[in-house]
Amino acid sequence: MTLKQLKQLPSVSEVIFEIDKNILLNNKYITFIIKIRLEEYRRDAKRGKLKLERGQIIKNILNEINNLSLPSMKSVINGTGIVLHTGLGRAPIKESVAKDVVKRVSGYTNLEFNINSGKRGQRQDHIDFLLSALTGAQSAMCVNNNAAAVILTLNELAEGKEVIVSRGQQVEIGGSFRIPEVIKKSGCKIKEVGSTNRTHLKDYEKAINKNTGVILWVHTSNYVVKGFTSEVPLSDLVKLGKKKRVPVMADLGCGALVDLSNKDVFIDMFVKDVVKSGVGIITFSGDKLLGGPQAGLIVGNKTYLKRFKQNSFARAFRCDKWILALLESLLRSFHDDGPSKDNLAINLMTTSRRSLSKKGEKVLSSIPAKIIKKLSISLVESEVEAGSGSLPEVKLKSMALKFKDDSFSPNTLASKFRNGKNPVVGYINNNNFFIDLKAIIPGQEKILAEAILEIK
Repeated sequence: MTLKQLKQLPSVSEVIFEIDKNILLNNKYITFIIKIRLEEYRRDAKRGKLKLERGQIIKNILNEINNLSLPSMKSVINGTGIVLHTGLGRAPIKESVAKDVVKRVSGYTNLEFNINSGKRGQRQDHIDFLLSALTGAQSAMCVNNNAAAVILTLNELAEGKEVIVSRGQQVEIGGSFRIPEVIKKSGCKIKEVGSTNRTHLKDYEKAINKNTGVILWVHTSNYVVKGFTSEVPLSDLVKLGKKKRVPVMADLGCGALVDLSNKDVFIDMFVKDVVKSGVGIITFSGDKLLGGPQAGLIVGNKTYLKRFKQNSFARAFRCDKWILALLESLLRSFHDDGPSKDNLAINLMTTSRRSLSKKGEKVLSSIPAKIIKKLSISLVESEVEAGSGSLPEVKLKSMALKFKDDSFSPNTLASKFRNGKNPVVGYINNNNFFIDLKAIIPGQEKILAEAILEIK
C-alpha cells in the first residue's frame, strides 16, 4: 500500500512543467514550495495515509504557487465590528493620510537631518514637541511598540534592581506577553506586593529598600477585577516615590488623549491626567485609543527622557521614517475640540447607530431583493468591543447585517466571504453569520455589496 502511494507522487520537474508561464515568481520560491509539499506528501505515503491521486497532488501544489504569486498581505473588509482588531492590523489609517505620508517619505527625507542648520538632527524631534504639548509632559519619544517602551524604561531605571509591582497588576497582553516576563527581560528583578484583588500603600512602603529601582503601576486595561478589591491611587504612589526618592512609572497600555463620552465611548483614564498626577514616566500604545500606527510612546520628566533616548534599546527599538511620519500626522489630527476626520479609527468607534443604519441601508439598496431574500439578510442592532485589550467593559452600539441562509451553514458562509475577491471577515453568533458595520470604512459599502453578490 505504501509503495503504491509513493508512486502517486510527481517529480519536481513534473509540477514545474504544469505551472502557468505568466506567473511572475522567482524560481527559487517555486522550487522551495514544491519540495516542501512533496516531502509532506511523501511522509503521508510512507505512513500509508496518502489519499490523493497524482493529478490532485499537482493541482494542490499549483494552487498554492498561484496564491504565492500574489501578495500575502491584502486589504480586508473588517466586518467583526472590532475597530482595533489586532489580527486585522489594529487602527486603520485614512487613505488620504497614508497617501500624504507616501508623498513626503517615499524618497529621501529629513529623518535625522536639521534643514535649518544643515547639521545632523534627531528623529525623535518630529514627534517630541507635538506629543508633549498634547499630554502636558516635559518631553516625549517613541519606539516600535508599548512592550518595547516598557522594556527600555525599566532597563534604564532599574537594571539589576527591583521593580515593585502589585500582584493585581501583572497583566498578560496578546501573545502571552506578561508583565513579570517583561520585567525580567529588562534586566530587572520583580518585587511583588499585595494580593490579586487588594493592594495597599503600606505594601509598597514595606517593599522599598536600597535596591529598589522603580515603582511600576500598570493599568489593567484588558480586564476588570470586581468585588472585594483595593488599588492604590497613582497620586499616593507619587507622594511615596518623592518621599523615598524612588521614580514612579505608569504603564497605561492603551492611553487616550481625548474624552469621547459625548459620543458614548467611555474612557476611564487619560494620559494628560496621569501626567498631572506627577508620575515621572508614562508608557502607552500608539495604535489603540490614539488611532495611529503601531508604536510605543513614552512621555514624562525631561531628565528621564534624555536618559531613555541615550539607552542602547532606543536604537534597537526605534521607529523608521514611515511610522514617525504617520505618528506626526496622527498627533496633528487632534484639535482643541477633539480628533479630526483624519483620525479614522476614533471616527469609526464613535459612529452612531443612526449613521450605521444609513450605511447598512446603502449596502442593501445595491443588492437585488431576490438575493436579500435568498440569503435572508436583515439589518439588526448589535454591540461590539473596541478591541486590542482596550475598554474591556465598554460596549459600543452598532448595527450589523445578519445572514440566515438555510443552504449554507454559518461556517460555510464565513469561509465564502473570507475567500472572495474582496475578503470580508465577519463573525458567527447563535448559529447566524453577521457582518458588523462599525468597522466598515467609508467608501467600502459598494465593495461589501459586491462581495455579497458573489455568494453563490
